[in-house]
Amino acid sequence: MTTTQNISSSGILLDDALHAPISKSLDKNELMLRNLFQGCYDIVFRRIQIFGQINTLLVYLDGLVDTKALDNILLKPWMLETPRPGWGELYSVDLILEQQLVSIAKTKTAVTIDDIVQSILSANVVILTDGLNHAVSAELKGFEQRAVEEPANEMTIRGPREGFTENINVNTSLVRRKIQSTKLKMESMTVGNLSKTTIVIAYIEGLAKDSIVKEVRKRVRQIQIDTVLGGNFIEEFIEDHPFTLFPQVQNTERPDIVASCLAERKVAIFIDGSPFTLIVPCSLWSVFQSADDYYERFLYATLIRWLRMLLIVTSLFLPSIYVAITTFHPQLLPTNFLLSITSAREGIPFPAVIEAFMMEFLFEGLREAGIRLPRPTGSAVSIVGALVIGQAAVQAGIVSAPTVIVVSLTGIASLMSPRYSMGVPFRMLRFPMLLFSGMFGLYGVTMASIFILIHLTNLESFGVPYLSPIAPLSRTELKDVLIRAPRWYMHTLPLSGSAQNHLRFPKGQKPGGNQGDEA
Repeated sequence: MTTTQNISSSGILLDDALHAPISKSLDKNELMLRNLFQGCYDIVFRRIQIFGQINTLLVYLDGLVDTKALDNILLKPWMLETPRPGWGELYSVDLILEQQLVSIAKTKTAVTIDDIVQSILSANVVILTDGLNHAVSAELKGFEQRAVEEPANEMTIRGPREGFTENINVNTSLVRRKIQSTKLKMESMTVGNLSKTTIVIAYIEGLAKDSIVKEVRKRVRQIQIDTVLGGNFIEEFIEDHPFTLFPQVQNTERPDIVASCLAERKVAIFIDGSPFTLIVPCSLWSVFQSADDYYERFLYATLIRWLRMLLIVTSLFLPSIYVAITTFHPQLLPTNFLLSITSAREGIPFPAVIEAFMMEFLFEGLREAGIRLPRPTGSAVSIVGALVIGQAAVQAGIVSAPTVIVVSLTGIASLMSPRYSMGVPFRMLRFPMLLFSGMFGLYGVTMASIFILIHLTNLESFGVPYLSPIAPLSRTELKDVLIRAPRWYMHTLPLSGSAQNHLRFPKGQKPGGNQGDEA
């Protein structure tokens, strides 16, 4: 039985081969790699001779490497130029490789077959030379990638028009451009037994809490999973309470939001292959905060934030309050209003709670259909479907017009959430709220609200209470929660714990160049 058959016939032998050191025999190394990559059509083995005398093997994956740079900058000089005087006596192949590669790519040394395999799979070119027991890995990535463009889900009026891509190096560079400081630390690690996905943990040294940074690092390192294809693969492993509806990890596609959160003592997690960056810790109040709040004047931003809060709360309570009042407490309505609702509901075969459930399910179905279908078709399906089905249902006497109005207002209000993931809990909680209101009226709405409030007070995100700084109360951090105070008035950073710690800038700074001593 040949060596090739021995290696390829047993998975155990293949695993042993990965941990074997690199041989000085180029033929033996090539044989080992060919058997490890057997069945991989995109693997490329190229034999060349440096200066016509040194046998060299280049191994890389087709489609992941910039072959033009490889041919023009690396191979042509080696194959066309004459050797420098004295190179033969010194036999410094390492020096030749270093001089040629240092100007075009990042390089590192591989000493085992496993090092070579991981370098190849990471879109690098591996260079093996006859007579050397180590290889050189050069980073010449050249695969296609999406250009930097504005995120479709987080657009702003006055903010930057750039968003993250699926390339982690591009994403980290976008943040590095905004925070040009050596205190911005980015630690890299690999997660995924098969995918070998690069994860980068970013934080600002001296600002981010050491306990949070250590906890993030610990939770990411403990993840044991085969593949990591997106942010949710990491999010579900690091969140504190996996069975709650409320997300404890914020995600965003905007570099300015990540830079702002890093400056506010938070930690960012970049995932290679995903345009979404995770941010921890997270609080409930981020659902009411939009990027535009910080690019508009503070008075307008505060007004819009109040409007956003009102509509998001309305989306949660409006259907259940409508059902509770029309079913159990009609005496709370003015007489003319009650007569109008009663006449509209005359002849409807279902109680108000069943009407509301039917229309809510219909509205959610139309919304999902609009998201999944192609954009031109999806928007048409959502608008036409809502108009046609709603009008037909009212004319057929299946649902009443007030119910359609309430569900429509609820649907519009639920779209006010700046972040899709933070708006989902409010959409889902409408259904249990409807159930409680249909059974117990306003008492059921009150009970459900108390249950939600108790649940929220028990949630934490990396040790930070989910309702902070409202509960527990921190007066110094309230300037950017219910309102958006002027920048010159927000002295302290979040998670500071006291007014004396972690100032954004010296107190007393006023607009117009005026300085004062008062805070």
